[in-house]
Amino acid sequence: MPDCLFCSIVAGDVPAYRVVDTDDGVGFLDIRPVFKGHVLVVPRPHVSQLIDLPAALLPGYFALVQRVAGALGSPGTFVAINNVVSQSVPHLHTHVVPRTKGDGLRGFFWPRTKYESESEAQSYADRVAAALR
Repeated sequence: MPDCLFCSIVAGDVPAYRVVDTDDGVGFLDIRPVFKGHVLVVPRPHVSQLIDLPAALLPGYFALVQRVAGALGSPGTFVAINNVVSQSVPHLHTHVVPRTKGDGLRGFFWPRTKYESESEAQSYADRVAAALR
């Protein structure tokens, strides 16, 4: 889909801090992370929401989400999908957010942070990518 930011990232036309790129999907850092290391996992085909993803693609897609969650190296994770409401990009994406006890995340209030620099963002992407190899 030509006007879709995530399709452009999948195609390699828009730069992103990629952590994984497989037949099942692409994972990259969220540019406005809840916590540093927050990854978005998107399926390769353009689908707007979870109900549009063909059932045959579900096992591979969620296996990739599971791998990313395990690669974050955090004691816990928050995994979430918004469908239409609060979905800033209309391409299915799963948030995989590293969690630690006492991190301050409460309910569905998602405070956002920023990476201090491109090199800091790249270092987080490199660590997750290395854990996924």
